[in-house]
Amino acid sequence: MDCYVCRNNDQFDQLPPRERIAADTHWRVAHTFNTTLPGWLVLVPRRHVTTIAELNDDEAAALGTWQVRLSRALHDVTGCAKTYVMQFAEQEGFSHVHFHVVPRMPDIPDDRRGPAIFGYLVRPPGQGIDEPHRDDLAAALQARLNRPRP
Repeated sequence: MDCYVCRNNDQFDQLPPRERIAADTHWRVAHTFNTTLPGWLVLVPRRHVTTIAELNDDEAAALGTWQVRLSRALHDVTGCAKTYVMQFAEQEGFSHVHFHVVPRMPDIPDDRRGPAIFGYLVRPPGQGIDEPHRDDLAAALQARLNRPRP
């Protein structure tokens, strides 16, 4: 199987911080590699699924909790006004279900709000936020996720 997400899931312990911000039995959180928007996260199942309907009950139960936890962490770390959560899994090589959890900053231009947020994804990969910056964001997000909620 040629699945980018599965390859990363299989080598979890060797992944850089930006690819393993957080994880549990069912989900892994990574900073996307091809964005110019700091804090653009992807939430991916630890097993290969290509539709939301394929999630088992335990994966589905944890999904909402992860989306809320990540939104809170992004708010605290990036200062975003809100987060967008989207799932498509249509791009070639990325059919593995994944949820984009994206910080919508208070000063984002009107022409980048809503679905136009995808204008912050860049091609070819590697021309977005550099790896050290994504690793720094990962460390800040990990610290926030590990802090007890008041």
